[in-house]
Amino acid sequence: MAAFQDIQQRETGLRQQLNSAQMAMIAIGGAIGTGLFMGSAFAIGVAGPSVLISYAIGALIGLLLMGCLAEMTVAHPTSGSFGAYAEHYLGPLAGFLVRYAYWAAVVLAVGMEVTAVGLYMRYWFPDVPQWVWVLLFSLALAAVNATSVKAFGQVEYVFSMVKVVAIVAFILIGAYVLSGPRPEGVGFANYTAGGGFFPNGWWGTWVGVIVAIFSYLSLEAIAIAAGEAEHPQRAVTSAFRSTVLRLVLFYLLSLAIMLAIVPWNQAGTDKSPFVKVMEILRIPGAAGVLNFVVLVASLSAMNSQLYVTSRMMFSLSRGGYAPSGLGRLSKSGVPLGAIAVSCLGMAVAMVFNVLKPEQSLELMMSIAMFGAMFAWFMVFVTHLFFRPRWQREHPGERLQFRMWGFPVFTLLGAVLMLGVIVTTYFTREFHTTVLVGVPFLVLLMLIYAFWYRRK
Repeated sequence: MAAFQDIQQRETGLRQQLNSAQMAMIAIGGAIGTGLFMGSAFAIGVAGPSVLISYAIGALIGLLLMGCLAEMTVAHPTSGSFGAYAEHYLGPLAGFLVRYAYWAAVVLAVGMEVTAVGLYMRYWFPDVPQWVWVLLFSLALAAVNATSVKAFGQVEYVFSMVKVVAIVAFILIGAYVLSGPRPEGVGFANYTAGGGFFPNGWWGTWVGVIVAIFSYLSLEAIAIAAGEAEHPQRAVTSAFRSTVLRLVLFYLLSLAIMLAIVPWNQAGTDKSPFVKVMEILRIPGAAGVLNFVVLVASLSAMNSQLYVTSRMMFSLSRGGYAPSGLGRLSKSGVPLGAIAVSCLGMAVAMVFNVLKPEQSLELMMSIAMFGAMFAWFMVFVTHLFFRPRWQREHPGERLQFRMWGFPVFTLLGAVLMLGVIVTTYFTREFHTTVLVGVPFLVLLMLIYAFWYRRK
């Protein structure tokens, strides 16, 4: 079998201009977005206060995934990332499926983020149609990504810093309110009010894990960005270690405080529950400020997701699995064709917002989930094959980063992810996830068998 360097060589040409701080912010930017600020409202409605356990389970899966990805990425930094690893260690079909399934999922996730942007703008401009904001912000972020990877990194760093500061401020304000004299109806008694900590039983808690996983999606963006990092091995190792801790703290602490202030059965989907917190506390102007923060959060996630989808399509093109024009780079080292195709999710969001503006967010989320969750599952499977083969091919050489507890923890991650995917079929809200995702995989297999395998 050909050496992995052959895959790395065909994906050359991208500019290595991202530093360690920007790498960490790219992952945070993708993962702290609509999943936390809007998706959490849906998860709370399903699981109640036990959503804290849901997000903790999701965080465990994310931690295991990051460990597997870090090991493979430090050994093989390239923009094709886990798609390239699946191709090399499992076979060309696996690489083809992982790349296209992930690309399609995150393209739709971009559309979901821009759909959320339309909802947030309604806070200030209730009479302006959502699709207007979808169009304006789509054009703006497509332009940022088309400029250069350095411009993308700088914008993403600023976006992510805004929401990190805001979440820290939210946690501090919430902790202060809960530790002193509290308004009526605010306090930790909300954890057991309205049906108890498990109002919908353990099943509701487990279903909440689906949304938690969706919230953590884009943690894998660091691995994709490694192909454009200044010092890939050092940047990836540093970014992986810091990002997991930050995300777990941000998600679990902010949700714990929010649930103590807003009764779980009042966390609707018409606006972010974080905005509702500020409305309940009656801090002058705070609700508007926080609505601006959640707007920036979605723009940040959208920016990060557009970046990773364009690089995944670039990898497909360079591997001969997509039109060659999508692998061409501009003078600034940006795959403009891949970026243009990856804007498809924005177009889908535009259609959904015109036809079904009230259901658009839930529709985009349910359809987008499958490919990304399938990619996460395949990361664990690939890692099971990676470690033994690496040790055979590099006797006496030690990996610079090693996933702990191999193979037990890798298998645990794979089993949990498979369980989450199967669970979607048995839920009303995500029933279409598998019904759309599995036929899409079958279609990809047929395309590969009748076209690319023969080539």
